[in-house]
Amino acid sequence: MKEKVLNFLNTQYDALDIMAINDALGLTTPDELAELITTLNELVSDLVVYETKKKKYILYSKCPNFKTGIIDVNKKGFGFLLQEDGPDIHIAPKELNYALDGDTVLVEVLGSNLESPEGKVLKVIKRDVKNVVGMINMIDNKLVFVPKDKCHIELIIDPDSLKKCVDGEIVVASITKDLGKNRYEATITRHIAHKNDASKDILMVAATYDIYPDFPEEAMTQAEAMPTEVLRKDYQGRVDLTDEMIFTIDSYDTHDIDDAVSLKYEKGLYHLGVHIADVSYYVTENSPLDVEALTRGTSSYLAGSVIPQLPHKLSNGICSLNPSEPRCAISLIMDINSSGKVTDYNIFPSIIKSNKKMTYTAVNNILSNDIIEPGYERFAENLKLMNELAHIIRAERVMRGASDFDIPEAKIICDEQGVARDISVRERGEGERLIEDFMIVANETVARIFTDMDLPGIYRVHDIPKPEKIQKFITFCSSLGLTIKGHVEKITPKSFQKMLDQIKAPDYALNIIKSLAVRSMPKAYYSPVNIGHFGLASRNYLHFTSPIRRYPDLQTHRLLHKFIFEHQLDEETIHHYENILEGVARQSSEREVAAVEAERAVDKMKMAEYMEQHVGQSYKGVISGVTGFGLFVQLIDNLVEGLVSITTIPGDYFEYVEDLEALIGKHHKIMYRMGDLIQVKCVRASKEDNQIDFEIIKEKEKHEVGEETHGRNKK
Repeated sequence: MKEKVLNFLNTQYDALDIMAINDALGLTTPDELAELITTLNELVSDLVVYETKKKKYILYSKCPNFKTGIIDVNKKGFGFLLQEDGPDIHIAPKELNYALDGDTVLVEVLGSNLESPEGKVLKVIKRDVKNVVGMINMIDNKLVFVPKDKCHIELIIDPDSLKKCVDGEIVVASITKDLGKNRYEATITRHIAHKNDASKDILMVAATYDIYPDFPEEAMTQAEAMPTEVLRKDYQGRVDLTDEMIFTIDSYDTHDIDDAVSLKYEKGLYHLGVHIADVSYYVTENSPLDVEALTRGTSSYLAGSVIPQLPHKLSNGICSLNPSEPRCAISLIMDINSSGKVTDYNIFPSIIKSNKKMTYTAVNNILSNDIIEPGYERFAENLKLMNELAHIIRAERVMRGASDFDIPEAKIICDEQGVARDISVRERGEGERLIEDFMIVANETVARIFTDMDLPGIYRVHDIPKPEKIQKFITFCSSLGLTIKGHVEKITPKSFQKMLDQIKAPDYALNIIKSLAVRSMPKAYYSPVNIGHFGLASRNYLHFTSPIRRYPDLQTHRLLHKFIFEHQLDEETIHHYENILEGVARQSSEREVAAVEAERAVDKMKMAEYMEQHVGQSYKGVISGVTGFGLFVQLIDNLVEGLVSITTIPGDYFEYVEDLEALIGKHHKIMYRMGDLIQVKCVRASKEDNQIDFEIIKEKEKHEVGEETHGRNKK
């Protein structure tokens, strides 16, 4: 019956009622009609057939004005249906039909404006809501759960779970049952903090992404039983490197130190040592700590605070490569020639003792300014040799096609109460790049161990970009007057690198363009199947260097112990890891995405909190996005981003021109587009709404549409 119905509806371009379909199919009995009704209901439920309000039916494929996808609902109440193959569809608050942020929805496109389409939600296909963060308030002598964000659903909270709460407590309500008509049963599952606690706002955001600071009792019991120092028995089966010149380089406020480096130069070869904390020695497979570490997948770094993958007793204690303290490690010693190629390597369990905890600031002073701070005198020449090698390694990576995506990041400084007091652009000097280069070559070398021996591994992979995505990026660059030549059908790391090298623009605009280039590429993820890493132009890549804060690194260490150090190459061991690595990779990828989204959400909230203290002040900014409702502007000095509403732009009536990704004045042809430098004033900021509003200080001078040179708009 289903095939008959679909074949018939595929020939129809008008919606038909049940009897019309029944007659067209030649059905004559009540049983056949009943089967038709059941079939149509199933097809409607599967979103193959659309049912109108008048009970008529038509295939969705015959209705180009119907779209399905994920909806992004703004704090102000309006939303956008996110589209990969066209402009996002604006949904007014009255047209949301109770859809919530992240829901999968069916939308009807209204009108014929293809550049800035409007739509309305016809149906919520799948709810994204799992956890709702809120506060317990005492109202009329009763404890009531009040959601943190505006929530167009009704939650019926389990009364027994409410009894365990107190007034002012911030909690998580987890949905347990869908009652229909936007009503849900829920129970209080997490107690996060109290409204008077410092940094409660960060914990509230983190909880939305299933990120919590507290550890299960079993994991904490295991952690408390851990030693606080390396024991004599720990030296067994390990190479003692405690007399070697080994040191760490990190930010001044880093406490979870998982990588150290060393370097010697002999007979034309650099002997680079990368020494990584052997976390797997303490976190044994399937133990409570291991189970919780996999559940978290990663440490989450949120506006200067950290919610760690492992309890602090491990992450800041026995597993951290603290100075002057012996630590269990896995040491990788690589022989690297003058061309940046690894010609040989040795990897083994070790005991190391870091000679010094160096800071990036001090190292950068030595490498860039030849200023040697006290305590660094005996390390200065070795650091300069390391920098020489780092440049060689980087040049080799660039030569094979690796792309430079060094996009600035904001650094948010909070006071003891967790309030954002300063925001600056995070510095990235020679020291930061040096460590990055050494970690990349170490990760590549360890990945080759698994591929060369055809052993199960967990790789960090990055697929080839889709041609249509690259073409869209090239078209956007063309709208800015930038000509990029290249073939998108057979894209390679080297050809993509050459495309990026053609982009010539001021730094403030180049950073915006680079961020769009990143968005044109697929996201990197973890996988037991090695497809290579496009962005790094690497055939073999994994994560080995950060086991304190990333689970895939911890898993890689465990595989090294099993396969390489203990020589457990039997079929049963190999089969065991072949079976579990896909699940580990999927969980790690999902939790990485959650951590990144939580970091962005916290940054957005803290930026709004910071700007609340600076309303009325003027700034220089660069247009980072153009939409039908306004301009997104990123400030040059601190990377804070806010919105200039189209209704506030002075000097003309502005319209959105999609092909140019620009707002253009209807009468005077003043143009605003991505990468333009403008002066703005902060007119409103709300931490509660995560919203920052700017206004352009003065009208731009005339800018003719079609002007070719990017960045020459007169102010």
